[in-house]
Amino acid sequence: MTSKERAALRAQANRLEPVFQVGKEGATEAVAAQMREAFRTRELLKGRALLERAPQPPRAVAEALAKLAEAEVVQVIGGSMIFFKENPELRKEEAKKAKVVKRKIVAAKASKRFAKPSGGARQPSASRTTAAARKSAQTRRREGRRG
Repeated sequence: MTSKERAALRAQANRLEPVFQVGKEGATEAVAAQMREAFRTRELLKGRALLERAPQPPRAVAEALAKLAEAEVVQVIGGSMIFFKENPELRKEEAKKAKVVKRKIVAAKASKRFAKPSGGARQPSASRTTAAARKSAQTRRREGRRG
């Protein structure tokens, strides 16, 4: 994972609430199972290590959990740990949603392109507008007015 990807994931994780806590037993299979379950619906997880109770430093707990849950550690600050695990099924769903949105946009553009113009007054082109402005400025100068 590149540093730019890691930075983007950290930014996304700012608004996340912790999904799990690690206490006095440390990185256990139960916590890893909870993480795997959470990774089914999302790719980014945030967890907390209770600093006073955890048997190891948070970085060591995060590495152990990442190994058990087959994820990557994005960041550990204080007792807060952020993990990432790519989920291809979620990516497929996002791609399908993007295709549907793209089709709707294309259809909307096509309907606008072939829509009949409204019966309102025709707007003057830019060249006509500037020519009229120049002519009125010349007229004002001839008459001695400023404006």
